[in-house]
Amino acid sequence: QVQLVESGGGLVQAGGSLRLSCAASGRIFSINGMGWYRQAPGKQRDLVASMPSGGDTNYADSVKGRFTISRDNAKNTVYLQMNSLKPEDTAVYYCHASATTYSRGGIYNTGDYWGQGTQVTVSS
Repeated sequence: QVQLVESGGGLVQAGGSLRLSCAASGRIFSINGMGWYRQAPGKQRDLVASMPSGGDTNYADSVKGRFTISRDNAKNTVYLQMNSLKPEDTAVYYCHASATTYSRGGIYNTGDYWGQGTQVTVSS
């Protein structure tokens, strides 16, 4: 099992910046990819940015040039630097990880894990 703990959300004025963090813990053998999704009220959860292990980063068109995703593999942590925030960026932001875990019995499992979500509110 993997636990994802997010931090860094809050209220900011349009044009401002926030930095989200997400730390993964648990019986982690490897993290195959990490990313951020967001869900606004009444809307589906959409990809914001993702960073697979050893692969290229991927951004939603709406955040390209404003948001930057990064990872600290030693800390199993992913970050999302959000600049030039707009009111339409208001949503609950969720951390996602695809990870392989291990058990005492030597069993390995790969699964998808989600954080509890952190609210980002951008006022106009």
